[in-house]
Amino acid sequence: MEPANQISILIVDDHAIVRRGLVSLLKTIPEFCVIGEAGSGAETLEFCARHTPDIILMDLFLPDISGVQVAQKIKTTCPQANIIMLTSHEGDEFLVEATNAGITSYLLKDIPPEELVKTIKSSHRGETTLSPRLAKSLMQQIASSKEDEPPHEQLTKREFEVLQTIAKGFSNAEIAEELSIGEKTVKTHVSSILSKLYLSDRTQAAIYAWRNKLV
Repeated sequence: MEPANQISILIVDDHAIVRRGLVSLLKTIPEFCVIGEAGSGAETLEFCARHTPDIILMDLFLPDISGVQVAQKIKTTCPQANIIMLTSHEGDEFLVEATNAGITSYLLKDIPPEELVKTIKSSHRGETTLSPRLAKSLMQQIASSKEDEPPHEQLTKREFEVLQTIAKGFSNAEIAEELSIGEKTVKTHVSSILSKLYLSDRTQAAIYAWRNKLV
């Protein structure tokens, strides 16, 4: 079992050489502990049924089901895990779908090692990161969306409650006490809220809530 002060990581990629490379890199970081590897969606879900990684570093394309589908399933069985999509696919057609699935960050595999390390740490704090080349595309997709449904309609009941407490200025610890849930679970909800509302931090989330009269 990993020390309590380390960030536990599951690496998911169908190429063993990629997994080994990531393991070699992440093992050099004292704050990280790689607790498992998986080469398919099924293996990932089986692992998450037995363990609770802090971070799941996952490829977009897997041999059995897509990384987006895996993310959707994980968020119902292991909601506290923060998922980082790591892909070599530079197309933007999966961006919104992946974001709605609850991933924390979406990165291209050509990201510098130090940036990957930084993203893992920030994702563990519930912060969202998007590869710069894809960020503009996502914003354009959002701007051109013809859907009438406002983004907050995608929030679950619990996420809506967390958003309301964020708008009231509550800290994660205060939200956990107010809603009788774990602080780690609060972080997961905050991350999901930011992803679904296409926001980057809690301040923006609070402003969004007040502007849309959700409080």
